[in-house]
Amino acid sequence: MAEVTVTSYIVLGIALFMLLNSAALAVYAERRVAAFIQNRVGPNRVGPLGLLQPIADVVKLLLKEDVTPNNSYRLLHTIAPVIPVVTALLTVAVIPFGEGIYATDINAGVLYLLAIASLGVYGVTLAGWSSNSKYSLLGGLRAAAQMISYELPLGMAVASVVIFVGSLSVVDIAAAQENWWFVFLNPIGAIIFIVAAFAESNRTPFDLVEAEQELVGGFHTEYSSMKFGMFFLAEYMHVVINSMLMTTFFFGSYHLPFAGYWLPEMPEIAKAVLDISVFTAKTAFFVFLFIWVRWTIPRFKFNQVMKLGWSKLLPISILNFIVIAGILFFLYGS
Repeated sequence: MAEVTVTSYIVLGIALFMLLNSAALAVYAERRVAAFIQNRVGPNRVGPLGLLQPIADVVKLLLKEDVTPNNSYRLLHTIAPVIPVVTALLTVAVIPFGEGIYATDINAGVLYLLAIASLGVYGVTLAGWSSNSKYSLLGGLRAAAQMISYELPLGMAVASVVIFVGSLSVVDIAAAQENWWFVFLNPIGAIIFIVAAFAESNRTPFDLVEAEQELVGGFHTEYSSMKFGMFFLAEYMHVVINSMLMTTFFFGSYHLPFAGYWLPEMPEIAKAVLDISVFTAKTAFFVFLFIWVRWTIPRFKFNQVMKLGWSKLLPISILNFIVIAGILFFLYGS
C-alpha cells in the first residue's frame, strides 16, 4: 500500500486544479489552431485575443435549460455524464510530474490506469442507451465496440514498456527513462499507443461515436446545459490525460533526452521546476497533435476502424511484445 502524506494531497489538489483548467485551455487552443489551419481569425471577441471565450461558453451552458427526454431512463441519463469526468480525474493520482512529485506510487499503477480507462466506456454507452434515441443508441454501441477494440492493442503497447522496467509502477517507468526514452527502444509500441489513444478519446479520425453527418451528435444528442458541458469537458480532459500518458510511457516523462549523460546536479527546487516544465511542454505538444490531426485527417468509416484495430494493430502489438520479450530474454535471461 502506497503511503499517503500531506504532500501527496497537495500534489493531487494542484494536479486536479491544473487538469480542470487545462481542459479550458485546450478548448481555446483547439479553436486557435483550427482557425490557423483554415486560414481564419478564430476567437477574438470575448476578452483580449478571445482568451475569455471558454468562460463565456461555461456561462452559456449554465444558463441553458436542462432538457431531459420524456421517455428516457432519467437516473442513468443524469449519471452518465459524470462517469467520464470522474475517470479522467482519477487518472492523475498515479502520474508523476517530476522526480518525487506525484500523489501516490501504487505498485500496480499501470493496472490501475488501464482499469480506470476501461470504465470510461460506461458513461458513453449508458448515455446512448438511456436517452431512448436511435441516434444516441447507435453512438453508444459504436463507442462500446470501438473502445473495447482499441483497449487491447493499447494494453499490449503498455505491456511492452512494462517488460523493459520489470515493474508495474508508473513512477518506476518514468524514472527508467532518464537516459533512453522508450520511444527509441520501442518505436512500434509508441505508434500503436498513440493511435489507440486517439481511438479511446473518440477524436477525429475516430469520432464515429458522435459523427454529426450520420448521427446528429451521437451519444450526446439528447443532452443540453451542463450535462452536455460535462461530456464536452470530459473529452478535453481525456485528451490532456492521454497526452500525459504518451509522455509518461514513451517520451521520457519529465526527463530531457539522454539527461542522465549530460544534465548536471541541480538544487532540489530548480530540479522540480525543470521537471514540471519539461513534462508540461511535452504534454502541450501532444495536445497540439490531437488538435492538428482533428483538423487535418478525415473520419474513417466504421468498418475501417474495426479492421484497423483487430486486423492490424492487435496482431502487430502482440508480435511487438513477443519480439521485445524474446530479445530481453536472450540479453538478460538466465
